[in-house]
Amino acid sequence: MANDTLTITDNRTGKSYEIPIEYGTNPLRSTYIRASELRQIKASDDDFGLLSYDPSFVNTASSKSEVTLVDGIAGVLHYRGYPIEQLAERSTYLETAYLLLNGELPTPSQLESWVSEVTIHTLLNERNKTFIEGFHYDAHPMGMLVGTVGALSTFYPGAKDIYDVESREKQIVRLIAKMPTIAAFTYRHNRGLPYVMPDNELSYTGNFLKMMFRITEPKYTPDPVLERALDVLFILHADHGQNCSSSTMRLIGSSDADPFSALAGAAAALYGPLHGGANEKVLRMLETIGSIDNIPDYIERVKKGDFRLMGFGHRVYKNYDPRARIIKKTAEEVFGVTGRNPLIDIALELERIALEDEYFVKRKLFPNVDFYSGIIYQAMGLPTALFPVLFAVARTSGWLAQWQEMLDDEEQKIWRPRQVYTGTEMREYVPLDKRG
Repeated sequence: MANDTLTITDNRTGKSYEIPIEYGTNPLRSTYIRASELRQIKASDDDFGLLSYDPSFVNTASSKSEVTLVDGIAGVLHYRGYPIEQLAERSTYLETAYLLLNGELPTPSQLESWVSEVTIHTLLNERNKTFIEGFHYDAHPMGMLVGTVGALSTFYPGAKDIYDVESREKQIVRLIAKMPTIAAFTYRHNRGLPYVMPDNELSYTGNFLKMMFRITEPKYTPDPVLERALDVLFILHADHGQNCSSSTMRLIGSSDADPFSALAGAAAALYGPLHGGANEKVLRMLETIGSIDNIPDYIERVKKGDFRLMGFGHRVYKNYDPRARIIKKTAEEVFGVTGRNPLIDIALELERIALEDEYFVKRKLFPNVDFYSGIIYQAMGLPTALFPVLFAVARTSGWLAQWQEMLDDEEQKIWRPRQVYTGTEMREYVPLDKRG
C-alpha cells in the first residue's frame, strides 16, 4: 500500500508530518500509529513534543499479543486462533491453559506430561497453611488469596530468575497447580472447616470440588456434570485480552518482578467490583427484582436512569458475548443436578424483554459472561464472596501467558505512562509564620 501514512499538519507552525500507519493481522486488522511518532511534532526546539491523552486507555494499544483475539463488533473470542465455542465443547481447562501458554494444542504425550506436572504441584507448604490460618475467620476470600499468592514469592526465591526459561516454567506450573488449593482453603477457613488435601487421582476441577466440599466421606467423588461445568467456566474465563487485571500483570511484570508478586497484583485488580465482582451484582439485581412480574417496571426504571442493568453491555463487546451463550446452555445442565435456581427464570425473561426493547438494542446492550455465571455458581453451593476467587483461578493461565509474552517481547520495557500536568506553576516557599 503506497500511501499507508497519516499526514498531520501542525497549525501552530504550519509544518506537516508523515506518520506511518501499521497493521495488525486478520480478522481485526487493527490499524495504528506509534505514539512515539507524535514526539517529533513540536511548537519550538525546547518543546517536549506532542503527547496523546487517553484516560482509561480507551483507544491505546499497550502491546502486541498473539494470545487472545477479542472482536467486540462481531462477538468473537479466540484463544490462539481457536474459537471459544470449540474449546468449551471439546477441550479441558488444563489443555486450554497449555494452549494459551505454548501457542499450540498439546499432543497426547505433551498433555499427559503437563497434567501430571500440574497435579503433583497442587500441595501447599505447611507454612502457607499457617499463613492462611492467620486471617480472621470472616476475612474476604479474595483478600486471603491476594495475600497468600504474594507470600508464595518468599517460598520460592528462584522465581526471581524470570529470564531463566526452566525456572520460569516451574513457577508457571506451581501457580496453576496451587491456585485451586489456595482458593479451596480460603473457603474452608471462612467456615471453620479442616482443610482437605489435594487428590492426585482426580481432575483439576474434580480435585477443586473435593477440596471445597468434602466433609466426612471416605472417598469423595465429584458429580461429573458439575465437574465438567466448572471446567467450562474456567475455560471461558481463562483469558480476555488486555483487561484491567491482565494489563496489571504486564505492568508489574515489566519491572522484572517475580510472577507470584505480579499475579498477586493482577488478582488485586480483579478484586475490584468493576472487574471481578460483576456476577455478584447480577445476582443482587435478580434477587431485587424477585419475580418475573416485576421485570417490566424494573426495565422502565433502568431506562429512566435510576440504575444500570447489570450483566448487560461490555467495554469491548457491541454484540452478544459468545461466552454468555455457552454459559446459558451450561446452566441448564447444572440445574439437572442441583435443581433449578429460581433466579434463572427471572434472568431468561429479563434477557428476552431487554433484547426486544429498542432502548437496549440501540445501545448494543447484550448479556455478557457475568449475566449467567453467578447463577451457576450459586446453584453449585458457592458463596458470592468466592466468585472473584474462582475468576482468579481460571484467569491464572491467561495472566501467565500475557506475562510470558511480555517478557519475550523485545519492544517492551518497564511501563511508565506519561502524564499531563495540570497543577500550579513554580512558586516560592512561604515560611509558616507568614502564611494565612
